[in-house]
Amino acid sequence: MRRKMERIALIEDDKDLAFLVKLNLEREGFEVEHFERATPFFKFISENSVDLILIDIMLPDLDGFRIANFLKSRADLKEIPVIFITAKGEEEDKLKGFELGADDYITKPFSMKELIARVRAVLKRYKKVSESKVLKYEGVELDTERQKLFVDGREVYLTPAEFKILKTLMENFGRPVSRSSLVEKLWDYERETTERAIDVHVKHIRDKLGKYKGLIKTVRGVGYKFEN
Repeated sequence: MRRKMERIALIEDDKDLAFLVKLNLEREGFEVEHFERATPFFKFISENSVDLILIDIMLPDLDGFRIANFLKSRADLKEIPVIFITAKGEEEDKLKGFELGADDYITKPFSMKELIARVRAVLKRYKKVSESKVLKYEGVELDTERQKLFVDGREVYLTPAEFKILKTLMENFGRPVSRSSLVEKLWDYERETTERAIDVHVKHIRDKLGKYKGLIKTVRGVGYKFEN
């Protein structure tokens, strides 16, 4: 079993450029999902998780600024880092991009080495933030730095595997997480984890959440999601 690769969504209508970007990122160990238009991307992001989004501004159906605005307006999507890759290099365009919450703005043409370096820098920055924050919904509080769970202020013990599963579900609030993705997340803890084992772990987590167990919902045929 391979370790989970970081997944990047690429929204770019220039097929030649998209091919090069996808090829080079995949060579560096990233998983890349490419979309030529905004519409199929919206469908994908409603059902899947990504670690970073690369957005061209001038697209056939919806400009990249509006895509970014949509992402940042959604509680379940706003934490995903966004990098614009575009030919629009005017200062006002860059300022607009950053005002919309972009993490970086790369003007075409650019080298693949530069793109990869910037992608890694943004992901590294977000990883540090995510590792230090506290995730809280209703009476459930998960301290990801100290790896502790509190339910209505009372500390509740979680095994390392249970902590990883709950952390993943809470970080993807409102979005389904597949059983296979959770199996990959547990690679460092349980080398022989199965999807059936995930179901057992989730049952134990629900029991420990007590009256908040309903926050973890089963998504038939997929896995689980955390939402109120």
